[in-house]
Amino acid sequence: MRMRKKKNCDVRMERCGDIWIKTPQDYKGKWNELFGNDNPVHIEIGCGKGNFIVGMARMYSDINFIAIEKVEDVIVMAMEKAKAAQLTNVLFMDMDAEKIEEVFEFGEIRRIYLNFSDPWKKKKQAKRRLTHKRFLDRYKAVLMQGDYIWFKTDNKALFDFSLNSFAQENYKLENISLDLHNSDFEGNVMTEYEQRFSEAGAPIYRLEATYLGWEDGRK
Repeated sequence: MRMRKKKNCDVRMERCGDIWIKTPQDYKGKWNELFGNDNPVHIEIGCGKGNFIVGMARMYSDINFIAIEKVEDVIVMAMEKAKAAQLTNVLFMDMDAEKIEEVFEFGEIRRIYLNFSDPWKKKKQAKRRLTHKRFLDRYKAVLMQGDYIWFKTDNKALFDFSLNSFAQENYKLENISLDLHNSDFEGNVMTEYEQRFSEAGAPIYRLEATYLGWEDGRK
């Protein structure tokens, strides 16, 4: 279902101009300079309305967070939440995940969060899934060996697909959970979708994938 166009979206986006990065490619290799510190940089691809990224930024003031979302009518709500919380360690960019290599240098990102990504259920749509090889190779271009991707979903088929995809692309799988909210994992920050699914009694699937390095020996 298509989201209804937000009233005054352009004006609202501009009001968040200090945390909205309009030309992210200009900061490739310079994100720590933009944040003004040497803290590790974590990104969320597909931040939705911002519950997760704002919650994480509140909890971890010593980490720089960047939220990526390609739908302006959605990201504007996330930016407004960050502004209301007066956070100084989170920035936003409206772009497609396919462009990640254009805005980050190799090793510039220490962790990627993929939360409740579109499952693209049809077989012919597999290449659009954010855990497909096409994207996993892009993540390798911005992570360093030993860095993480944290993945959560309510879709069992997507989770199974992702388990295989990560394993095939030289990622080590850890902390796999088939029912996150009934596990012993601590510090979970929920997204809007996660809250809804959890209240409906649906299990949440989660994994951590550690990047082991390029198959050709590159770190």
